[in-house]
Amino acid sequence: MSKQFFLIIILYCLLLAGCTGRSVSNIAASSSSEKDYSVLPDTKQPVVYPIDSKQSVVYPVDVKQPKLSERELMLISQRIYFNETSARRKNLIIWNENEKFVSLGIGHFIWYPEGVNKRFDETFPRLLDYLQKNQVRIPFWLQSARERGAPWKTKPAFLASQYDPELRELRRILQSTKELQTLFFLNRIHQSIPEILSKVSASQREKVKNNYNALANTKGGWYPLIDYINFKGTGLKVTEHYQNQGWGMLHVLQEMPRVEVGTVALNEFSQAALRVLQRRINNSPKENNEDRWLAGWTKRVNSYKDPLVN
Repeated sequence: MSKQFFLIIILYCLLLAGCTGRSVSNIAASSSSEKDYSVLPDTKQPVVYPIDSKQSVVYPVDVKQPKLSERELMLISQRIYFNETSARRKNLIIWNENEKFVSLGIGHFIWYPEGVNKRFDETFPRLLDYLQKNQVRIPFWLQSARERGAPWKTKPAFLASQYDPELRELRRILQSTKELQTLFFLNRIHQSIPEILSKVSASQREKVKNNYNALANTKGGWYPLIDYINFKGTGLKVTEHYQNQGWGMLHVLQEMPRVEVGTVALNEFSQAALRVLQRRINNSPKENNEDRWLAGWTKRVNSYKDPLVN
């Protein structure tokens, strides 16, 4: 009797171990199909993030198309968030002195009130469209305002609204979509580079293309490209010039000497950006008092020398 009892116990244990083994393997299999965001993926495996399907952009075969790894996306998002907001949530929506628009998100996307002359490229409405396409719920009041313009007509009106529920809700949306906002920048790079190359003079085209490719093929090179085009634009908008000299991406690539792939490309882009921004300040109307921004701009473009992704 006792032998039979022990036999039953042994068989039961074996059966239990087998079931448990199957359960564990099933759990492991299901877990492996899910992304573990606590473990950063291998940066040697770049992925092409979704590009806006409406962007029918043709790339020359000798021009590098934008690609980011998930690690690059995360690091660039964090760095741009720090650049634009000092990593403070309240700075996700601001209205700067002497400006006629509100700046929102990690890119300080421009949003004009209705009826204001739009000298600079208005990017926030396009960001809202991009977020919606990527399944972000946009509240009705914000969708309505997207059609009319920023709901704050003046800076005093904006400051008086700091604790309104709508503004708090908008900050929450912007805080939770930092990586999508960075992908929006990536889409802008994707769309802008062929346009820049098509509009630059023939005598400068090879140099501009070479310098862009050098950065795009340098480890950490996407950060300065993405950040600067968000920071100061493409350089193609006529109204973004002082005394017929611009300060956008095109002008920085032109200002650089011809460079090769590597850290020298990061250093030269950083130095050229600073020269272009200093030239903007020198050319600007004195009443703008733009030299008050030089210290912050210098700190920002100096960060381009850091490869960011090792």
